[in-house]
Amino acid sequence: MQKIYNTPNTEIKRKELRKNSTETEKKLWQYLRNRQFEGLKFYRQYWIGNYITDFYSPSIKLVIGLDGSQHFTPEGLEYDKIRENFMKSLEIKTLRFNNNDVLTNIEGVLEEIKKFV
Repeated sequence: MQKIYNTPNTEIKRKELRKNSTETEKKLWQYLRNRQFEGLKFYRQYWIGNYITDFYSPSIKLVIGLDGSQHFTPEGLEYDKIRENFMKSLEIKTLRFNNNDVLTNIEGVLEEIKKFV
């Protein structure tokens, strides 16, 4: 079986992305890291197949995606649709949040994640 999670050849790219996290990623990570949220382990910049996820919890098979403006272009919407179908094929659920929601309504975002859990 082909390894599709965090393959060794993606380590440098993942480290780079973690080092250069967006303000939105940093804000949500404050609540998800160190099993602070519902006791769940989340990873940042987790690679699944050909895709990098913003956050991933393997125990509940949940990807959390944060969407900036590039996600609302026709190309971005199509890319996200293909990626979500791939995740579904692995029985992984995806929750997506607009960057503005994370920055201005973190409590609402956390409540939506909690509903899934």
